[in-house]
Amino acid sequence: MKNFIFISPNFPDNYWNFCNHLKRNGLRVLGIGDCPYDNLTQQLRDSLNEYYKVSSLENYDEVYRAVAYFIFKYGRIDWLESNNEYWLERDAQLRTDFHITSGFQVEDMPQVKFKSRMKENYIKAGVPVARYHLVDDFDNCRKFIDEVGYPVIVKPDNGVGASHTYKLKSDDDLRHFLETKTDEIYIMEEFITGQVVTFDSICDSNGDPIFETGNVTPRSLMDTVNDELDCVFYIRNRVPEKLAEIGRRTLKAFNVKNRFTHLEFFMLTQDQYLGKEGDIVALEVNMRPSGGISPTMMNYANGTDVYEIWADMIAYDKTDRIKEQSQFCVFTGRRDGRNYKLNHDEIYARYGSHIREEGRVADALAGTMGNYMYIATFDTEEETNQFVIDIFEKA
Repeated sequence: MKNFIFISPNFPDNYWNFCNHLKRNGLRVLGIGDCPYDNLTQQLRDSLNEYYKVSSLENYDEVYRAVAYFIFKYGRIDWLESNNEYWLERDAQLRTDFHITSGFQVEDMPQVKFKSRMKENYIKAGVPVARYHLVDDFDNCRKFIDEVGYPVIVKPDNGVGASHTYKLKSDDDLRHFLETKTDEIYIMEEFITGQVVTFDSICDSNGDPIFETGNVTPRSLMDTVNDELDCVFYIRNRVPEKLAEIGRRTLKAFNVKNRFTHLEFFMLTQDQYLGKEGDIVALEVNMRPSGGISPTMMNYANGTDVYEIWADMIAYDKTDRIKEQSQFCVFTGRRDGRNYKLNHDEIYARYGSHIREEGRVADALAGTMGNYMYIATFDTEEETNQFVIDIFEKA
């Protein structure tokens, strides 16, 4: 029996599904987390063969001892994953230290965690990348801005999501940023006028996708977080072939194998330095599933089970569960304290037959995704857009 260690299997809440299907496929699923066992959902408990609680997942020595305990008790560990951006470097360190070869090692991390290093492989894949400068002092930053012009985007070179990401529009903004920024390394990039589109896939041991999908984010994630905007994104009914071809090339350039990935691009909405309107240019790679509830949304859009497809990839390096994608699945996240035109009952009266899930968003995700979500499916993009308009219309 193969041994799979799942780091932090309780967060996000839906990740118990990964464990469940691994166990169904005959793997021994061993969880390590800092949540007390009694606080785990019954679904997750039933999906684990054993659980090792540490006082903090931030304490590497504790997590190291947990892995060592499982090796002592069950033998060689075949897989170790969290499927979580926050723990990717920790996962790689544990794999390297315990000679678990089925995933990224420490030496692989710079190219998939540092935005400046990602550009090398995007270029290898033939995908245009934004010009950039690693932030140092005012004069050198200003020289870069002389080349690309305001506005510019600054964000941590190794960061998660849109936290500490800012648009600088003037020298005053630049001075304020330099005076108040954190000590981490920041990357400054030219501003791209475009819509964020993604290529999401589960790829096998050859780096070939056995499942493909993608989403569209009409609003900038940076603006959503910084301006506390309502959150919206949707899974497409199909991936445009041009984007799919670029996504597959990017997987090969990054030498991705046996992973669920979320590759981000801009589709240009006007002609600019990097290309013509409609061209695809690089944003960043995420070597894990799209965040939060997204995998479940992929299921609704595709009429399938991506948790099961991923577990099939782990167990068999293939799957026979692929179905044709047929619908749009949209996430809308409303924020507390806003005066929306439609209340909950009115939303259900109008869209009840389309709504697949609704409820509170976990506090840890609310800054990005809003406080209360509605997830719905539609046959057309026009219906999807009308739903978004109605959900967010203010009284």
